[in-house]
Amino acid sequence: MIQPTIPSKKRIAILLFVTLVSGFNQGLLLPLLAILLDQRGVSSDLNGLNSMALYLGTFSTMFFIEKPIRKFGYKTGIMTGILFAGLATLLFPLMPYLWVWFVLRIVVGIGDSALHYCTQLWIVSSSPVERRGRFISLYGMAYGIGFSLGPMGMNLSSLGKWVPFGVNTVLFLILLFFVSSLTSEYPESVQQTEAAGNRFVFTYNKAWFALCPAILYGLMEATMNSNFPIYGLRMHLSKEMISLLLPALGVGGLLFMFPLGMISDRIGRKPVLMFCAMTAGILFLIVPLAGDHAGWLFVLLALIGGLIGSFFSLGLAYAADILPKNVLPAANVIASIHFSIGSLLGPSIGGYGIQYISVSSMFILLGGAFTLFSVLGFFFRESKKGGQSDKQSMA
Repeated sequence: MIQPTIPSKKRIAILLFVTLVSGFNQGLLLPLLAILLDQRGVSSDLNGLNSMALYLGTFSTMFFIEKPIRKFGYKTGIMTGILFAGLATLLFPLMPYLWVWFVLRIVVGIGDSALHYCTQLWIVSSSPVERRGRFISLYGMAYGIGFSLGPMGMNLSSLGKWVPFGVNTVLFLILLFFVSSLTSEYPESVQQTEAAGNRFVFTYNKAWFALCPAILYGLMEATMNSNFPIYGLRMHLSKEMISLLLPALGVGGLLFMFPLGMISDRIGRKPVLMFCAMTAGILFLIVPLAGDHAGWLFVLLALIGGLIGSFFSLGLAYAADILPKNVLPAANVIASIHFSIGSLLGPSIGGYGIQYISVSSMFILLGGAFTLFSVLGFFFRESKKGGQSDKQSMA
């Protein structure tokens, strides 16, 4: 049996840098644009709908990205994503119209989608099974660092409204230079297996529970970054304080992500996912009790981030554990679609809830969703057949 070779340090470092910059881009744009629109008097529900556009781009991309990446390779996909996201980001301060921002967010979403799809799949498919949790945790940590630093970039707007967008674009240009030095690889071809007839149905049947964390992570990320700034303003927190509180999610994720990856390698992904979801669900319900006390809010958000910051990556690692290797691209597509669905629902439901129900309704939504996922874990049974097929495909 031939084990997959461990990815080179250079490739891993560059892919992690791609992930970090992509995380920074999302962590900056979502709260920054939400605050700018709120300051212009745009209602919270319309603000949330505008935020959805980024995830519309992500969602739509997942329906056609698999074939081009199989044909042109990971490197081309990443470089295309950089160009889309970088150019669109640069145009935000130059064309400050609501409908134009909607279109630009869609373009950014398409670019980010290509970046995430290629980096995730490249890392997961080339990682040895026994070290997959650690490698995917590094991916999650890189995204978490970028995502945490992103909101802090809002403070650069004091130097000029274009400065945060300009800095972001420069990072994309640096990224383009490094990615161009990589040798491209291609996803493994779909073989004539029991999965080949309908890979997506096969993947759902075998790994539906492992693909659910992507929905929850998208729901959490988009809701917090799009709606929490509005929640914070309603609770009379300053823009600077909001920019410090949002990174708490990423800080917690960074502290817990690698340990959770190692623990999941030892005891399995499922119990780790279930425990983290249940605990995070309870903590979400406690957040409104902290009121406007920044210290308590930071602690609660850091704990939540620590528990679910690696949800997307652990879900992918779990899917890779129980699926044949040659359907991992399909699993990655489904996970990205799930992430987009959660991301689309989050800002719109959260914004509507703040506008018409309660300022803290977003935390009830998130707490209930994560608790429900934990309960569903008791009904999921792993199929050993997927793991065996995986080994055969590597033989």
